[in-house]
Amino acid sequence: MHLLPARCLIGLACAAIPAASLAQSPYIEPAAIDRAVERFTGKAAGAIGGARRAADPRLKLAACAKPLAVSWHGTPGRTAKVACANSAKPWQIFVAVNPQPLASKAPDAIKRGDQLTVAVQGAGFSIRRPAIAAEAGAIGEWIAVRMERKGPSVSAKIIRPGLAAITLASAQSPRAAQQFSARP
Repeated sequence: MHLLPARCLIGLACAAIPAASLAQSPYIEPAAIDRAVERFTGKAAGAIGGARRAADPRLKLAACAKPLAVSWHGTPGRTAKVACANSAKPWQIFVAVNPQPLASKAPDAIKRGDQLTVAVQGAGFSIRRPAIAAEAGAIGEWIAVRMERKGPSVSAKIIRPGLAAITLASAQSPRAAQQFSARP
């Protein structure tokens, strides 16, 4: 039996390393997330209207077989949601966006610390609970509210002064919207 010299074995192992490093990574490149957000917003990271900063290069998210899905989360122009639902491990992240300067902002319908009513509506039910606004906002904006003094905050959409709503996905209907806006 003929044995190869040790330097050949080392050379063969070293020659195989570059080929192995070229194999497809199980993780998505953070730069791909940046490109998806840039295509969605039309602005580069760091610019007004674009992501506040580039995605952290330490992110380890599963690679996505199809293009990333990007949409607005909450108030358009503030947070973009990037999602990959078609991988072995589905994921979503939220990317802060540099807001466009507003020429004239609607006056705040609810101020931080105001007491208000939060209406939660789902399929076949509607609940109203007192809450405290954790931030200010105008009609149509999403704000953080607390149902209990030391409880966690939840996001609710301002319907009118003193009323915010959380509509569960299965209950979004024109009738539900009329019901919230018609009540005093």
